[in-house]
Amino acid sequence: MKKDIHISPVKDLYIAVVNEYNDTYKTQDWNAYIINDKKVDLEMVLIMTRGFSETKITSTFRHKLERLPAKSYAKIELMQEDVFTLNNEFVVTFFENNQMFDKSFVFRKNTINLKALQRVPLMQAKGVLVK
Repeated sequence: MKKDIHISPVKDLYIAVVNEYNDTYKTQDWNAYIINDKKVDLEMVLIMTRGFSETKITSTFRHKLERLPAKSYAKIELMQEDVFTLNNEFVVTFFENNQMFDKSFVFRKNTINLKALQRVPLMQAKGVLVK
């Protein structure tokens, strides 16, 4: 039965952690975004986030987006710098053309930092990107 299950690879979907200025609080914040660089909309996007190491684990957060349009992005959550010393995992499950997909994105410990910034697809910003 397991041989009958086909899991298609996920392409053109990214998670980025972007360092941006917060006008309200006048601070530099780190925000996580999901980026849909596909030519199709994604439906019922479920995102589970957590930080972990050999000795620590954070609370698990769950987020839901009814729809993520093609060639767009959405903010997932604000990230505290304290969790950057942990591995940060984003598990994304979604429907594309009535087929379910699932992918895990992991930012390894200490990889989210100002020295690792790069151009982020579809956003006019720089951040740390996981494909």
